[in-house]
Amino acid sequence: MRFNSLDDIRAFCRDLPRGDAQAAEAAALRQQNLTKPPGSLGRLEELAIWLARWQENATPRLERVTIAVFAGNHGIAGRGVSAYPPEVTAQMVANFAAGGAAINQIATLAGAELRVVPLDLERPTRDFTVAAAMDTEDFLDAVDIGCHAVADDCDLLVVGEMGIANTTTAATLCAALLGGGATRWAGRGTGVDDDGLSRKRAAIETALKVHERILGDPLAVAAALGGRELAAIAGAVLAARQRGVPVLLDGFVATSAVLPLARLEGHVLDHCRAGHVSAESGHRDLLRELHLDPLLDLNMRLGEASGAGVAILLLRAALACHNGMATFAEAGVSGAGD
Repeated sequence: MRFNSLDDIRAFCRDLPRGDAQAAEAAALRQQNLTKPPGSLGRLEELAIWLARWQENATPRLERVTIAVFAGNHGIAGRGVSAYPPEVTAQMVANFAAGGAAINQIATLAGAELRVVPLDLERPTRDFTVAAAMDTEDFLDAVDIGCHAVADDCDLLVVGEMGIANTTTAATLCAALLGGGATRWAGRGTGVDDDGLSRKRAAIETALKVHERILGDPLAVAAALGGRELAAIAGAVLAARQRGVPVLLDGFVATSAVLPLARLEGHVLDHCRAGHVSAESGHRDLLRELHLDPLLDLNMRLGEASGAGVAILLLRAALACHNGMATFAEAGVSGAGD
């Protein structure tokens, strides 16, 4: 799968695969016949049916789960918008490789393969207060890297990110595409002080003015105001849609990465669920705008797919019940109406 132009992405989003309605109906029927009152497992039932639709299998599985963490550096970091220097991005990628990060522990517990994808860390995007962060070719190259991170035999994709200053990038995308300015969307990210927050908000407002003429084009916004790791997340989500792979989104940055796609087509995220709601300012509001109801609310704000990684355990619980419980007939138990 390769998008050679922004128009290719637009065309794909106009003609999306819709999943397997028959598999979803069969899964819903099975839920009605399991040894429990209808609806008593709440969202676990809905999750099993959602997985069935996108895996095209009434008894879905989670044998091959991939957590993809995309890492990128941002020119806007030079504006003093983060509490940490840009070299921390590469240092954290090394920590992932050594198994020392939170996501390593969560991936092991959840039975998931962790795939870390750094994108030109030595070449940050441009400072978007003075120029477009990426040109179209650079943006499409990052989207392509994300597309290739999704294996054909993947049962579930979890997407996350690492990138110093990328909460500023995420907030700028949200302000550009949803309105409300920096005050609505900018939070403290890695923990900036009041002066850092002021610099962050000023950078966002400057970027909105500099790029005012393109704000009506979601993909142009994604290139000019985004980052490579965000573009890669968007590419991975599109590839997952093509291949029938359900997706768990992580926090504020990962969700902002797919906002431009959602502004193109309202159903583009039907194969996605929000793994959690981050404590980062703006994420709850962004999920509300995208009509995504988070699975967890644990006051997490680490990124690196950590919140969505924990949510894998919920999906495993949903499928353990869906596939493992007996039906009323199998158990010799009288069902409702018998």
